[in-house]
Amino acid sequence: MTSATEQPETPATRRTAATTRLIATDLDGTLLRDDRTVSDRTVAALAAAEEAGIEVFFVTGRPARWMDVVRDHVHGHGLAICANGAVVVDFHDGGRYVKVRPLESGAALAIVRAVRAAAPGASFAVERTSGIHYEPHYPPFQTDPYASIAPAEELLNGDGHGPVVKLLAFHPELAPDEFLELARAVAGEHGVFTRSSPTALLEISGPGVSKASTLAQCCAERGISPEEVVAFGDMPNDLEMLGWAGTAYAMANAHPEVLAATTLRTAANTEDGVAAVIEQILHGLP
Repeated sequence: MTSATEQPETPATRRTAATTRLIATDLDGTLLRDDRTVSDRTVAALAAAEEAGIEVFFVTGRPARWMDVVRDHVHGHGLAICANGAVVVDFHDGGRYVKVRPLESGAALAIVRAVRAAAPGASFAVERTSGIHYEPHYPPFQTDPYASIAPAEELLNGDGHGPVVKLLAFHPELAPDEFLELARAVAGEHGVFTRSSPTALLEISGPGVSKASTLAQCCAERGISPEEVVAFGDMPNDLEMLGWAGTAYAMANAHPEVLAATTLRTAANTEDGVAAVIEQILHGLP
């Protein structure tokens, strides 16, 4: 069995089923294997955690419509935090949105104009509660037959398709971290900029919206403190959540910035690193 940690926990950080009330885990590159599946070992660990009274929250940059891979493993409360904290969805109630933290259209327009001026060649997509809509030159990462295709300024005009939950910006030439730094410099006052893709694809949410801030709200509603939360992640969009949780694990395959910001490590997503820690928590292992 793969060891969960590369660096030993201290008595203060060691978690057991008695001291852990909630597990928050990212999906891609963290809980999911590289083929976007959930291993049998991970399925069993998630179910065992819920049976032991530990709530599990999937906290992802994915939109709600991309959650089928884990929909059957949302136990107990039925909730998942999607779109980097912009929405909370109840999968026990047909995927109903129970919380929406939108990016206002005016702020999104300001971001588009500033980023387009600073990084010519950038293209944009608008993620709404109804689905994604994108510019003609935006890469078709996953086609949507119901998507509108038009300039971003037009896509952001009006709210007939529901609130904007995330603005996406892609650049075909800039390095991912370079594009992120540039966009934050020219438009950071209008929203929260992050990334989770290996390409130069930025994910932009409303001011104050992140995985961490929405997870904090969900925990407060349950009377759960940060010290009772164990979190897992691998990319820059997980940094705030990992910093907020009382115990945070970076995956062995994590982005260098995530590895630098965390102390605890677990095995790679391809080796069931999340499941390994959950098993240790449930069995009270060091």
